[in-house]
Amino acid sequence: MDFLLDPNVAYLVLLAGILLSLLAIVTPGTGLLELGAFFALALAGYAIYNLNINFWALVVILISVVPFLLAVRTPKREYLLGISLLGLVIGSVFMFAGENGLPAVNLVLALVTSLLMTGFLWIAVRKSVQAAMKPPTHDLEALIGQPGETRTEVRDEGSVQVGGELWSARSEHAIPAGSHVRVVSRDGFVLVVEKEKPQKS
Repeated sequence: MDFLLDPNVAYLVLLAGILLSLLAIVTPGTGLLELGAFFALALAGYAIYNLNINFWALVVILISVVPFLLAVRTPKREYLLGISLLGLVIGSVFMFAGENGLPAVNLVLALVTSLLMTGFLWIAVRKSVQAAMKPPTHDLEALIGQPGETRTEVRDEGSVQVGGELWSARSEHAIPAGSHVRVVSRDGFVLVVEKEKPQKS
C-alpha cells in the first residue's frame, strides 16, 4: 500500500474514484460502477489519511457534488455541470499538499488528467441527460385507435401491422389474416384489436 503514499498515484486514484462515482450517479443500477467507485475511494481515503492534505480542497470536492446532482436532474443547466467539474478539478489537484500548501501533484499530470476527465464527463453527462429526457420512441398509448391489418389469424395470439410496424396481437373473436382491424387497447406489448366494421353506404 506504500505506493498510494505517492501524491501522484493518490491523485490518480482519487480522480478515478470521483469519475466512477459521478458515472454511477448518471447511470445507476449497473453495480460495476458503484463497486469500482467504492474501492477507488477507499484507496484514496487511505492516502488522504496518511498524507498531508488541504482540508479546504476536500470541502470543495464535497460541495461540488451538489451542482452536479442539480445538473443531472435539470436539463439545459450546463453551467451547473461546469461549476461542478471546475470545483472537482480544483479540489482534487490541491487535495494533497506540498510545501506552503501548494499542490504536491505534478502539474503536467494534473493538467492532462483534469482535461481528459472534464471533457469525458461533460460529454457523457450531457448525452445521458438528453437520453433520459427524450420521449420514448414507441408511445404504446398512441397506438390505441390506430387502424391496422392482420398478418396472421388473430385470436389468442397473432400479428398485426400497425403504424408501419409488426406487433403481437390478440382479439376476443377470431380475425382472419388480411383483415382490417383497429387497436382498442393493449396488454403490455400485445395489442388488443377488433375487426373493422364495414362502412355503411
